[in-house]
Amino acid sequence: MNFRAVSSIYYFEMARFFRTITQSLISPVLSTSLYFIVFGAAIGSRIDEVEGISYGAFIVPGLIMLSVLTQSISNASFGIYFPKFIGSIYEVNAAPVSFVEIVLGYVGAAATKSLFIGMIIFGTAFFFVDLHVQHPLAMLAFLALTCISFSLFGFIIGLWSKNFEQLQLVPLLVVTPLVFLGGSFYSIEMLPEGWQTVALFNPVVYLISGFRWSFFGMADVAVGVSLAMIALFLVLCLGVIWWTYKTGFKIRS
Repeated sequence: MNFRAVSSIYYFEMARFFRTITQSLISPVLSTSLYFIVFGAAIGSRIDEVEGISYGAFIVPGLIMLSVLTQSISNASFGIYFPKFIGSIYEVNAAPVSFVEIVLGYVGAAATKSLFIGMIIFGTAFFFVDLHVQHPLAMLAFLALTCISFSLFGFIIGLWSKNFEQLQLVPLLVVTPLVFLGGSFYSIEMLPEGWQTVALFNPVVYLISGFRWSFFGMADVAVGVSLAMIALFLVLCLGVIWWTYKTGFKIRS
């Protein structure tokens, strides 16, 4: 394992994060704060509780997941796509480093950025609601696994994208709607019975449900199922990245 190569990629990506701190950190935190104000104050004043939890507190896990998912994908996809765009990716591919080391550097940096943003948003939530976390270690585990798995997914998008439009297509048209429909702002038990069944086909439901359980000890689906879905998604992403580098798909052409 070439740890110097991994650390070089990692620190380069982290340096870019801090150079663009307004766009990378302040913007998502402010956007999430607006969600707290609009949904927590405006709508929360009309919805007292959801399953015994104040509505303002209930939406915190969903809002954190919304930001973490989008930021994980965005950071990882742009991190690998921009070297492709300017041509420096060929220097990385020609260097004596394996694809494992490349993935560790780029995905590790993207996951770190997203985890950092998620924890700041978590701290920001205390300014808006009275919040208690029943299972803090489980919360950190769910958050870290989500950051890693969706950073891997973003890495795949960055590898496969041919232009900036394709880079934004999946996050905007697929991931964001799935998060909004995945129980970020409501429990799926509030849906009609038929729609509850439909919602279970949304993979984001399992992420938000497990993450919400770590806060309040309640979930729409079993916690074990949520962990299994995250693990399955992570393994699938690793498999796709391995196949992409093995075949050279979207890399050598």
